[in-house]
Amino acid sequence: MARIKKGRDISGIIVLNKPLGLSSNQVLQKIKWLLGAKKAGHTGALDPMASGVLPLCFGDATKFSQILLDSTKGYITTCKLGEIRSTGDQDGEVVATAPIPEFDADSIETILKKFRGLITQVPPMYSALKHEGRPLYELARQGVELDLKALKQREVTIHSLKLLAIRKDLGEIDLEVVCSKGTYIRSLVEDIGNEVGCGAYVSMLHRNQAGPFSEAQMIDYQTLLDLEDDYPQVSERHRVMDEMLIHSSEAIPDWPKIELTLHEGHKILHGQRVKTSFPLTPQVQLWVNSPDGVVFVGVGDITDNGTLIPKRVFQVTLPE
Repeated sequence: MARIKKGRDISGIIVLNKPLGLSSNQVLQKIKWLLGAKKAGHTGALDPMASGVLPLCFGDATKFSQILLDSTKGYITTCKLGEIRSTGDQDGEVVATAPIPEFDADSIETILKKFRGLITQVPPMYSALKHEGRPLYELARQGVELDLKALKQREVTIHSLKLLAIRKDLGEIDLEVVCSKGTYIRSLVEDIGNEVGCGAYVSMLHRNQAGPFSEAQMIDYQTLLDLEDDYPQVSERHRVMDEMLIHSSEAIPDWPKIELTLHEGHKILHGQRVKTSFPLTPQVQLWVNSPDGVVFVGVGDITDNGTLIPKRVFQVTLPE
């Protein structure tokens, strides 16, 4: 017999300020429980030592998880010069040290220019990428050595790379990075450290952007944890948390909105194509005019002959 999933059929997004020291999945599972949600997913893991913007998707909003995973990300990071660590961050063991050469804002800016735009990057061994079905971090812990440059080297895009601060006495520089999916800030910092001539590792990492979501929309993890004590009655806690949810459509704010009739909406929810007069558009939001108001029912594509093809539809009940 199939296992029946428990939980509420809710839909929406919480932009969490992930705290230090916890994995993305740990905070996801806790918030899922607090919210009583049946289905949940995050949109790109942050390392335990990293903090900041972590969109959590619930219910139908999980259908946008991959879109958010593929979106542009923004980070603030501190590069600690003069040391190379096994994991590329402060949690790793020191594997090499070197004296820090003289540097200033101009010399760092000259180096940063080399890392803007399309670059080639080798991901760190301590990462979730897989080799022959096994995570690299698992192999690293077993002492397995791989030629990552030959096996996993790839191109990523650094849209913006800004120098924010220099602390010469501490051998630190702060950077702001806006990058494409798949970019490893630890690898970027190590490469910059090599250009400086002494190596470097990430001593602080904070994500300030994930796709359309920013720090302004974040809710602190502790704020959500406190709701368990503030609202011991579960139904009341759920009501309060439901009001915190961001509408699923906010995950794709740039997609054009198409309004459909109730009849067309029923066809879309059954996976049927609809003939429209709209021009060719590869990605559109689908909204249905119903007696209860305009309802978001999914997303689709419009072909060059005006045919609307549903791609992802939600568990929505429309009036007949």
